[in-house]
Amino acid sequence: MTLKKPSKTTFWISWCMSGLVILFMLMDSIFKFIQPQEVIDGTLELGYEQHHIIILGALGLISTILHIIPRTTMIGAILLTAYFGGAVATQIRLDNPLFSHILFTVYFGLFMWGGLWLRNPEIRTLIPIFKKEKPKK
Repeated sequence: MTLKKPSKTTFWISWCMSGLVILFMLMDSIFKFIQPQEVIDGTLELGYEQHHIIILGALGLISTILHIIPRTTMIGAILLTAYFGGAVATQIRLDNPLFSHILFTVYFGLFMWGGLWLRNPEIRTLIPIFKKEKPKK
């Protein structure tokens, strides 16, 4: 069975979707290594200690790099999904607002998986969103 590749437009839309997530995660991870005062304060407000910042930055950066590399993009997406799940759990624990805080990383997960779904025919077969029409006789 031959899988249909996406059109040029769909391909670029998918990379724009993924690119937003990648750029945000790279920025987030790098700032966790640099540790400006805003990052320290924000992390402490979330209930983590300052020595956790490097660990969170490393986990985010490794997952993002794995997602960028074509051969490891799926393991990177799975690891980023786990990372985003931890962020959602943290926001729920703090009883933060739903749409602006709790679901923020869910939106990123939708963009990440949506971008992969648009450009990767194998994922479209694993996650069929649209029903295939039966051939007419």
